[in-house]
Amino acid sequence: MNPNVDKYLVDGCMRCKYGGTPQCKVLNWTEELETLRQIVLETGLTEEIKWGVPVYTNKGKNIVTVNALKGSANIGFYKGAIMKDSHNILEQQGTIQSARIIRFTDTERIKKIKEVLKSYVLEAIAIEEKGKKVPTVKNPEPIPDELLQAFEDDPSFKMAFESLTPGRQRGYIIHFSQPKQASTRKGRIEKHKGQILDGVGLHDKYKKP
Repeated sequence: MNPNVDKYLVDGCMRCKYGGTPQCKVLNWTEELETLRQIVLETGLTEEIKWGVPVYTNKGKNIVTVNALKGSANIGFYKGAIMKDSHNILEQQGTIQSARIIRFTDTERIKKIKEVLKSYVLEAIAIEEKGKKVPTVKNPEPIPDELLQAFEDDPSFKMAFESLTPGRQRGYIIHFSQPKQASTRKGRIEKHKGQILDGVGLHDKYKKP
């Protein structure tokens, strides 16, 4: 068990002003996250913190992540798109092509499907060890360079964006792409970052926390 993950469960990712406060979204799901953590650890993966969230690796390769969004605790599979998903529980995050997640809002459901989750993690390990790749297709809506840079600088922001519905993603991409000047595009991204992290669309009603 990595002590940095213990700290994450207490303080959150500490990447926004709510880290370590009762408003931190991680603190809404501490019990669920800890339950998922223990299940993943039973598979023998190495526990690390990457991009501010727990990531579980095998021989240096990312296999799964355990993290919180505003409305759920999640286990994410980096190559979930090519998993069998025999129980039909994997969910695509917006238009992201490779990763898949399972969302939880209570520990009882996690415990109920514990063995299923372990089998999914073991399948994900086997996929990585075999070197399987996820086929990708070109995104039909060009993503502006400034947004790609924001994703690179802040992978948790990228994760939140990819958790939006395809329509909400497209709305943001169009809005961010409109200005001719890069500085204006960057400003728009920064302005709307908070509501994206909260899972809110561009035209949805949004009240800052």
